[in-house]
Amino acid sequence: MIIKNIEGKVRLATFLSAGCLICSVLIAVSVSFFAYRQVSNARKSIYILDPGGIPVLARQTDVQMNRAAEYRAHIARFHSLFFSLTPDDKYIEYQMKQAMYLIDESGAAQYNNLKERNFFNSILSSSSVLTIRTDSIFLDEARKYFRYYGTQKIDRRSSMITRSLVTEGYLRDLEFRSDNNPNAVLITSWKTLQNKDLENVQKNNL
Repeated sequence: MIIKNIEGKVRLATFLSAGCLICSVLIAVSVSFFAYRQVSNARKSIYILDPGGIPVLARQTDVQMNRAAEYRAHIARFHSLFFSLTPDDKYIEYQMKQAMYLIDESGAAQYNNLKERNFFNSILSSSSVLTIRTDSIFLDEARKYFRYYGTQKIDRRSSMITRSLVTEGYLRDLEFRSDNNPNAVLITSWKTLQNKDLENVQKNNL
C-alpha cells in the first residue's frame, strides 16, 4: 500500500513537472513572439524634431503598401528620360545613361537600334526638342506587367509633330535601392507597341 502511494506521488510529481515545463515553454515562446512584434513595430517608428524642438512621432509605411505607386513612378521616370531630349549630344548621352539604370538589355537594344537609324543625329541636325507627357499607366501588379500610354511632342524649326506612344514591359524587384535606381525596380522585356503621328503642324517661318 505504501509502495502504491509512493508511485502515485511520483506519477503526480512527474505530471506536474511536465505541465510546468510545457507552460514555461509556451510562455517563453509567446513572450518572444510579442517582443519580436513590438521591436518590428518600433523600427517602423521614428521621432523627428519640429522647429520648436518637440519630438513628433513619424511612422514608416510598409513598402508593399506603396509599391504600385513606386512602380508607376519608375515607369514614368524611365520614359521621361528616354523620350525627353534636346539637340545637345552631351544631354542625350546623360539621359540615356540615366535611363539604362532603370531597364535591362531590352532598353539598350532599342537605344542601339535608334542610334543605327541616326535618330539622335537627326535631333541634332534639325534642332528638335522632344518632350513626353504620361497619359496613363496600366499596371497588373500580380504579373508585374505594365502598359504605358504617352503623348510625345517633337518641336522642330519647321513643324510641331504630336505622336501617340504605347509601350509595354515587365517589372523586376531589385534587392537594394541606389541613387540611380531609388525604387529598386528594373524594367524588363520592354518594347514599343505604337509610335504614330497624331498631328503635324507646319510652322510659318516668315
